[in-house]
Amino acid sequence: MMRTSNLVGSKVNRRAALTAGLAATAWHIVPRHVLGGPGYVPPSEKIHLALVGCGGRGRQVLKEMLAEPDVRAIAVADPAKDFSTAKFYYKDVGGREPTQELIQRHYQANEPNFRCAGYANFEEMLVKEKDLDAIVCGTPDHLHAYVSIKSLRAGKHVYCEKPLTHNIFEAREVARVAAETGLATQMGNQGHSTEGMRQTVELIQAGAIGQVQEVKAWVSGARWNPTLTGRPEDEATPQGLDWNLWLGPRAERSYSSHYAPVAWRDFWAFGNSNIGDFACHDLDAACWALNLKNPTKIDFSPAGPCNDEIGPHGCIGYYEFPAEGSRSAVKVTWHDGGLRPMQPADWPGDMKFPSRGVLFFGDQGTLFCGGAGGAPRLLGNN
Repeated sequence: MMRTSNLVGSKVNRRAALTAGLAATAWHIVPRHVLGGPGYVPPSEKIHLALVGCGGRGRQVLKEMLAEPDVRAIAVADPAKDFSTAKFYYKDVGGREPTQELIQRHYQANEPNFRCAGYANFEEMLVKEKDLDAIVCGTPDHLHAYVSIKSLRAGKHVYCEKPLTHNIFEAREVARVAAETGLATQMGNQGHSTEGMRQTVELIQAGAIGQVQEVKAWVSGARWNPTLTGRPEDEATPQGLDWNLWLGPRAERSYSSHYAPVAWRDFWAFGNSNIGDFACHDLDAACWALNLKNPTKIDFSPAGPCNDEIGPHGCIGYYEFPAEGSRSAVKVTWHDGGLRPMQPADWPGDMKFPSRGVLFFGDQGTLFCGGAGGAPRLLGNN
């Protein structure tokens, strides 16, 4: 994400305003290395950033952003004052107050008076933080489109964690608004930038296994709430949590600890089960290398009980993509919840068949790569 030099609404870019002012008064512009030494980024060129959704993945992304010299985090927004993710794989804390403290500790080493603003409602933040340039959206999936579109309409660049939206309609709306505003946008999918991902794509596009006719991907992810069979019982809303803000555009329902924190993905109202969590990682190489768009057939079967409220423990899904250009038709099979395809006959004897990965079957060989951008390996006689 880069700072742009154009005007967004009536807001003038700080760098453009400063440059115009200096030119008007005929001041001499001193090179940045003279003012601050090598690597110094002047305040006029820093992106002023806010985090919306201060738990789990949102905090992980923020920590990476804080390491960037041209980024300055100035605000956070989260309906929860604080909460714990210690019993989940994040092993951390969350909420606006712990995240404000994290940001303030980072900057106060050099700026003792630095303060980070905190809001329960991100829309209030968009109005009040006049110097804000961009937001990171790290909310539950059901809020991704809502937060992204509101932020784009407010003239803010957007980095949104995966999956980009909760459903196809929302994805189309986000794409439409992003095109209308012309602002910088990015979906957080870290595996896309790995060396393994690029190597896999290059091998397939170079014809290393010939025409790819079938892809099989699998992941071991399972439910956060393995014993539930439907909507959980109502619970008292924890102190410090604005539950209506957490629900956002969703229909009213009572709070449950089975929803928040972290475990919301099991429920169709908020997430899309395992495929909503992992498919953007593990089908990325196939979609990129083979330019897979608009399947002509999709068929999914659940593994274990599910209903209109809660997703299954696992599933198998089948996609069919028609031939396009020089590419043949491709069948894609998705497995999750611990389900896996059969081990191929040309699987190497020195390698254990893993719990997560992707297989590409071509008319001249087979290629395996690890999930989320893992390194590729040609199988058999390749």
